[in-house]
Amino acid sequence: MGAVRGLYVIRGGSITAGVAAPVRRDDSGGDVPDDGRLATLELNFSRFGNWYEIDSVWEGRFMESISRGAFRKTMRERGNQVKVLFNHGFDPTVGDKALGVPELIEEREDAPYLRAPLLDTSYNRDLLPGLRAGAYGSSFMFEVIRDEWNMEPEKSDHNPEGLPERTIKEVRLFEAGPVTWPANPEATAGVRSGVDWYAEQLQRRDQDRYDQLARSFAAFRALVGLGTPAEGAASQATPNPATPASDTRSDRHVKGVSADARRRRLQLLDLAKR
Repeated sequence: MGAVRGLYVIRGGSITAGVAAPVRRDDSGGDVPDDGRLATLELNFSRFGNWYEIDSVWEGRFMESISRGAFRKTMRERGNQVKVLFNHGFDPTVGDKALGVPELIEEREDAPYLRAPLLDTSYNRDLLPGLRAGAYGSSFMFEVIRDEWNMEPEKSDHNPEGLPERTIKEVRLFEAGPVTWPANPEATAGVRSGVDWYAEQLQRRDQDRYDQLARSFAAFRALVGLGTPAEGAASQATPNPATPASDTRSDRHVKGVSADARRRRLQLLDLAKR
């Protein structure tokens, strides 16, 4: 089953952000790079093969895992275009100013990895104490290019409720960086999707883009048979004629696919391929 294109997803990193190449103090008490740079930010993303629960008013409720190799193509083709931002560019002080430019981005054995020298700017200097202290987590924004779904899995240790399971096979990576409140996929329960937080921020800044996000996720949920977003999730969004009118919390987890759901999938195939 193909993913709905144009659908941006946020997930937390399983390892916190950190800094390497520490700076030294000069005679005036200021920070001076030991190697000609302010510091170097290192990020590890979500661990490969790790199952975590997504419980989101936008995405629905299901188990998710990212396969090794999912980042390989995007890193090879557009690794130098990946942005390094703080709080996904929504911080009220830093905004969407770049923290740095990746000098190394690659898949490692357990997780994707990014290394970027921090630009010598006032906002990066403000962030340095928190980065050194491990006060921030990491997060990244991506588009799912290819995934596989099992809508009726057997109950298991990693999925005791038998929720639908999504395995992400390929992504397009757009942005990664430190965040104050990471939606950590290794939390034991009640994971709040980063998309929920992102949608709240986006609605305040750009209603048109928020409406587009709402329509994309309505199409995504109809395509995979997860029902429609819970009441209130997209109440401010522009109505979409392709979106089913019914909306109850109980149809967030659907066993099997009804004839009506199959019909909606066919109607949404063109949208899904865009």
